[in-house]
Amino acid sequence: MRATTARGRSGGRGIWSRDFGLFFTARAVAKLGDTMLPVALAAGLLQYGYGAGAVGLAMAASVTCFAGLVIFGGVIADRFDTRLLMIGADATRLVTQSLAAVMFFTGHVVLWEICVIGAVNGTAAALFQPGVASTVPRLADDVQAANGAIRVAESGSQLAGPAVAGMLVAFVSPGLVFAAHAGTYALSALCLLLLRLPPAPPDDNPTSTATTFRTELVEGWREFRSRTWLWGVIAVWCVLMIGAFGPAVPLVATQVTQEHGPRAYGLVNSALGAGTVIGGLIALRLRPRRMLRAGSLALFSFALFPAVVGAGLSVPGMMAGCVVAGAGMSFWGVMWATSVQTQVPRDVLNRIHAYDVAGSLAMQPVGQALAGPAAGAFGTHHVLLTGGAVTLGCAAVLLLIPAVRGLVRADATPVRSQPAASKTPFPDLPGATPPDPQAPPTARAPQAP
Repeated sequence: MRATTARGRSGGRGIWSRDFGLFFTARAVAKLGDTMLPVALAAGLLQYGYGAGAVGLAMAASVTCFAGLVIFGGVIADRFDTRLLMIGADATRLVTQSLAAVMFFTGHVVLWEICVIGAVNGTAAALFQPGVASTVPRLADDVQAANGAIRVAESGSQLAGPAVAGMLVAFVSPGLVFAAHAGTYALSALCLLLLRLPPAPPDDNPTSTATTFRTELVEGWREFRSRTWLWGVIAVWCVLMIGAFGPAVPLVATQVTQEHGPRAYGLVNSALGAGTVIGGLIALRLRPRRMLRAGSLALFSFALFPAVVGAGLSVPGMMAGCVVAGAGMSFWGVMWATSVQTQVPRDVLNRIHAYDVAGSLAMQPVGQALAGPAAGAFGTHHVLLTGGAVTLGCAAVLLLIPAVRGLVRADATPVRSQPAASKTPFPDLPGATPPDPQAPPTARAPQAP
């Protein structure tokens, strides 16, 4: 694998500035709270007499609103100050989670009210998430290292969150977890409030509000579909979500718990989380010239996640496989995020990231819904082994797409989109022919699930 030692756009000063540290902290604490929530929601609703279906409904309310609105959030983030939008989203979730804490502390727990709170949280997340993509390259000289560091922090939070939530539920009450979750949003909002984003270059100012919302929404779609490497990855990812990752999440949990007990599942899940930390650390150091090719090669290892369970390995064997799988998935994630953040023009980056998130997330519930019927018809072990095979196939397809395997890394500030390609009011989606986005990086301004 050929690698480079690319430097940041300001001479390789590194990533650890005051402002990146604030953003890093905001992301880490928010992730900690988000991973605590499912434990509190499940324990709290079950404690007040609701069943598993109610827990799923409450979780779905948030996910559905997020997935359905994040594309619109991308347009809003490109029109307005992303930092203020993120602060507003955190403040909103601070209020909603505080209300949920009061409900659980007082014993006034009504399912539809919990679902409304989840829907509001999902809407706020849809406004928050698109701005993350454009904030990282504005704060860090080295975008890949910044993404690697954030991935490590989020993976560590993901390991700690469920354990902390479990202790709080066991020794106090679910209400305290909701209060702690609200506190993470307060700390995230404070960090973002103290954050000083450098001014964007004059040509990279947010899209003028003189253009209509619909025009900018369609413009984002044109920019998205004009990049074969971008929509190609998302298309493959949809298949991966349906055939592998979606079914693997519930089936691995069920199978390991039934065969080895809940403690074994906790160990397997922790091993997967530890692998994601390792993958993030590797991504901090390894700098492949063709990032998506390297990421696709690493993605092959994720086939171990469903396969080791489907093959009926021992608990230590499953843990070893999950460490490798987590590392591969995490490395892919850093390569992908960096590619999007540095190859996409800044003035449409929030919208492109929104399409990325929506496309990556859309098919996961489908895969999860099909998991039960497929396991009933073919057996859980066969479905999980098939998921491993699907993962191998998806990684191979990514390598077969020339635009994906041939994309060369770019390390400077993202360029602005071509006016002729993106500023035409109400462009015709089916017949539009924007400039070739796969032109070599030397032909553009220097710039990588």
